[in-house]
Amino acid sequence: MGSIQSPYTPQDPSNFPDPAVVKKDGTKNLRDHLIEAVTNDPDLPALGSSITRIVQLSSSDDQSIQQLAYFVLSDVSLTQKILRLSNSVAFISASNKVNTSITKAIFLLGFNSVKTCALAMLLVDGMSGKRAEHVRTELIYALAASMISRELVKLSSFKDAEEIAVVALFKNLGRLLLAAYDHDLYQEMMTLIKQGTHTPVQASQAVLDFNLDTLTETILEKWNIPISIIQALKNKPTGILNTARNKQEWMQHAAEFSEKATSLVLATTEPEDSELRNKLLNRFGKALNLDKYKLDQLIMSASAETRTLLINANLLTTDKSKKISPDTTQTEFDISVEDSLSELLFSNDESNNSEITQRYPSGKPYNASALLLAGVQDVTEIMASGKYKLEDLIMLVLETYYNSLGFRFCTLCLKDPQMNLFRARSSLGRSNMAYQKAFSFPMAPSNDLLHLALKKNVDLLISDAYIPKIRKLIPQWHMDLLPDARSFIVLPLVANEKPIGLFYADRALEAPEGITAEETRLIRTLKGQVLTAFNSR
Repeated sequence: MGSIQSPYTPQDPSNFPDPAVVKKDGTKNLRDHLIEAVTNDPDLPALGSSITRIVQLSSSDDQSIQQLAYFVLSDVSLTQKILRLSNSVAFISASNKVNTSITKAIFLLGFNSVKTCALAMLLVDGMSGKRAEHVRTELIYALAASMISRELVKLSSFKDAEEIAVVALFKNLGRLLLAAYDHDLYQEMMTLIKQGTHTPVQASQAVLDFNLDTLTETILEKWNIPISIIQALKNKPTGILNTARNKQEWMQHAAEFSEKATSLVLATTEPEDSELRNKLLNRFGKALNLDKYKLDQLIMSASAETRTLLINANLLTTDKSKKISPDTTQTEFDISVEDSLSELLFSNDESNNSEITQRYPSGKPYNASALLLAGVQDVTEIMASGKYKLEDLIMLVLETYYNSLGFRFCTLCLKDPQMNLFRARSSLGRSNMAYQKAFSFPMAPSNDLLHLALKKNVDLLISDAYIPKIRKLIPQWHMDLLPDARSFIVLPLVANEKPIGLFYADRALEAPEGITAEETRLIRTLKGQVLTAFNSR
């Protein structure tokens, strides 16, 4: 079976002639034309903005987990893909339970894994209108390089080295954009590389009259990507690389290695693989703490994760007849139907219960009990680990309420003694940040629904807030902020007979179906878990 030919295979520089390719008319200003095309593309500004928001999130920032969860949950397609990843064999947790929560996916996979996968999915979706074969190929290389770099992080001693996965993902952005906007020139450039007469840089200069890497830098600058990532895209001079003196230099080494090793991840076993492995070890072995065994293990792990990511990004199907190729030679991706399906199978007992199949007119799922139970189990598992942060646990409970009961806005309010207010601290749903900012009310006792719930420590279900006797108990600030809230719940948090806050969640439609006894029990169990977490901190 043939392997995928990669443009990144190291070549012997002595074999390269001086670039002497006759330029096409009109290519002199091609770089400007490409930048203009990218800038004016109606799809890419939103892509750049989204990528910037995700890239700027840092795992060291306590708020970033919430912000990443907010971002993913705001995109239904992205949510589904990340959940599928978290339930695949390559990424699944040791518990082997179906995961239905983005917050738990972040807990299980790790912040940086979800961040990288989200970026990869955004890049794929952003180019969805340009899915010619060459674009698809470059996307595959980008995702493979990113997965390789994730494995390199395990061998690094540098703090926050996970940033390399972002660098590797964008390493071939220039080629990707060229494939999208001028596939003829892209194919001409790749032909020179495949023939072995030009390095990628030489081919770019010969066909385009400029180094394509500069296009990558310019676009990333326009997207406000941090300079540390842009600088890490630059390759070091040829020869054996020494151990990196700092993280920036290590990222340069790792990004180049990840790009050049993609053919090992995407190809079947071929005679030239051994030559490529030796060249990689010769150049990068000392710099990246690699030997033959470590390289073999790295490629094996990256291959499994890349297969799963490509399937979830709809770049690869489980149909073995599906081909991918960077050139005119069609070659198969080495993946069996059985292996692919085994990575995506959910356990039969849980998958039927955890998937929303139908909803009431209010938006509440018919299988709310099963979804709530899954949330309770998730919270129990995370609490048992002892490794969670309180804000992560709260986010998981909010997500469970939000998804299991079909709310449009869900928030946790906590007492703020300095301001003498109850204030929203975390939230999910439509316009959640705007609502969260304004959702606050005085601690001073009042005869409205929220204060009465706190005073008497009773959970309230309002199926129709427009009923007159209910309406007169709703505070004015609530009617001003959420005038269309037709049904909602209030779950007070009371510790040692003192109110510390409450959960609030609403819908824009009435909910005559109410809540069953089992749903009530599970809702209160989740609330109790949060109180336990508060009391243990």
